[in-house]
Amino acid sequence: MLALLCLALTAPPSLQAQEAANEGWVSLFNGQDLEGWTPKIAGCALGDNFANTFRVEDGLLKVSYDGYQDFGNRFGHLFYRERLSHYRLRVEYRFVGEQCPGGAGWAWRNSGVMLHCQSPESLRVDQSFPVSIEVQLLGGNGTDERSTANLCTPGTNVVMGGQLFTPHCTGSASKTYHGDGWVTVELEVRGGETIKHLLDGDIVLAYEQPQLDPNDGDAQKLIEAAGGEKLLTEGYISLQSESHPVEFRKVELLRLDP
Repeated sequence: MLALLCLALTAPPSLQAQEAANEGWVSLFNGQDLEGWTPKIAGCALGDNFANTFRVEDGLLKVSYDGYQDFGNRFGHLFYRERLSHYRLRVEYRFVGEQCPGGAGWAWRNSGVMLHCQSPESLRVDQSFPVSIEVQLLGGNGTDERSTANLCTPGTNVVMGGQLFTPHCTGSASKTYHGDGWVTVELEVRGGETIKHLLDGDIVLAYEQPQLDPNDGDAQKLIEAAGGEKLLTEGYISLQSESHPVEFRKVELLRLDP
């Protein structure tokens, strides 16, 4: 797996300096409500926040299932209002509580941050996942190794080591984060060039040329709408609901020059 980390495994000094000075970072949620964000839950209309899945309480953005009797494959995503291209995203998250009844085994302590998403308006009503680049967030079970800040590719592919990389999910080089402690993940996105996943200041996964997968039905429609272009240079970001409660303490953005 480490051989796949084809890009340099140190963050550019200029970005480290920006981060140290905290220059330009802005919070994407106001700590009070979901202003600027729109939910899209499978089987529900755009904007229908089924059972108050996404909410803000005590200054935290929470994904909760206390209004569910059964998960029922209601995979959900909370979309930020703006299309983004070159940026750095910083997210602090933690898994809490018990998984919703009916959630899949693989979805235990599983959530994600979706990058370069298709627009929320373009999702089918019953579509479970937006065409996007998923930064998969996983929690440990207290014993086994389970990396976080992994890569999954619903309707997309990337390039690693100069070759098209088509597996749906691949693990990062991160350690396992057990328990309910807060975890900070940072994502450096440079349009259609490179994407890097960072934990504790270290790059744990890197790849380039995010692109639409012509073998995926939803992606095919997007390729046709883009006149045959597959490369993803911008898109929306969204936070995921996959049946396990998760809380976000920070969702912060630093815009980068192209």
